[in-house]
Amino acid sequence: MSAALALPGSYAPRIAAAVSTAPRIPVIWLEGQDCAGNTEAFLRASHPTVAELVLDTLSVDYHETIMAAAGAQAEASMLATMENYPNGYIAVLEGSVPIADGGIYCTIGGKAFSETVREVCSGALATIAVGSCAFDGGLPAAAGGPTGAVGASQAAPGATVINLPGCPMNVQNLTATIVHYLTFGQWPATDAYGRPLFAYGQLIHDQCERRAHFERGEYVQAWGDQGARQGWCLYNMGCKGPETLANCPTARFNDGTSWPVKSGHGCLGCTMPGFWDQMSPFYRRLPTVPPFANDVTADQIGLGLIAGVTALTGLHAAGSYVRKRRMDTEARAELAAVSAPLPAPRHAPTSPAIAEDEPRTEGRTDQ
Repeated sequence: MSAALALPGSYAPRIAAAVSTAPRIPVIWLEGQDCAGNTEAFLRASHPTVAELVLDTLSVDYHETIMAAAGAQAEASMLATMENYPNGYIAVLEGSVPIADGGIYCTIGGKAFSETVREVCSGALATIAVGSCAFDGGLPAAAGGPTGAVGASQAAPGATVINLPGCPMNVQNLTATIVHYLTFGQWPATDAYGRPLFAYGQLIHDQCERRAHFERGEYVQAWGDQGARQGWCLYNMGCKGPETLANCPTARFNDGTSWPVKSGHGCLGCTMPGFWDQMSPFYRRLPTVPPFANDVTADQIGLGLIAGVTALTGLHAAGSYVRKRRMDTEARAELAAVSAPLPAPRHAPTSPAIAEDEPRTEGRTDQ
């Protein structure tokens, strides 16, 4: 957890003590328009395991997929948690919330799911939106969708929301978010989209194990070619890593085993807003060579510039310099305002000022 939260190893004893002594927090886990992929990720949690999370750290009072109760008994459990722990339980939202036509596209127990979400999330200590659908509507909100699907922030205006987008989210990020609260009594710092900076503060491209091949101009040109067999860069195959913020290369999935790019498939950008529309077609190369301006295409730059290893490295280095200058400017601005309260991010919680002996989560924000 120390590593996941980008904290020094010296915080490990503090985290361990907090997790072992903190009271179990009630959890209401809601599922709307979804594929249950985030529940599947939750069931594969490790360090701690899902059993430790459910039985020791949390009190999962309502989760339709894993709870023993059903029907009226299940609904009674959810209502009891809301009544007994006002502003003292965590709401987890999985899936999008349809609001078109009065929310008739998703009803539970004869009640519109959108109404349940507003009631549960408005009374929660915080709402953790897991997955891309709960973030901003995801696939159901893509162009042409008839249900009016939205994410947690739109479905429950005014609620404290922490977004963990991804398709699915990495369960390590969910665990780390909760552990941060148990340890420091506050939610982790977030960007303008309510995403924790420890998990969504860096570009995938900057952390990717294939980046060296990008620097050398070594690209996979067709699935199964020599470059693919040698693990070359997937940029030309549509990888969206240069425009996607996430910790997939370092956190990985399945107990840290792998992630899409390592397994040979390009990043789809599923942690970014409106990814289904904005990042598709998924196998088409990004229209710009990072970090050029959006109105400059790779073809306009010229094949001569991107074919030569030296030229490609020079272009990327120049872009990296510009990006570093921008990040330095942002860092100086943050240092100048360090004594002032942080501005509240849109639909995201504001972390109270952190004591000097507590960590500051710093990272690049996605404005």
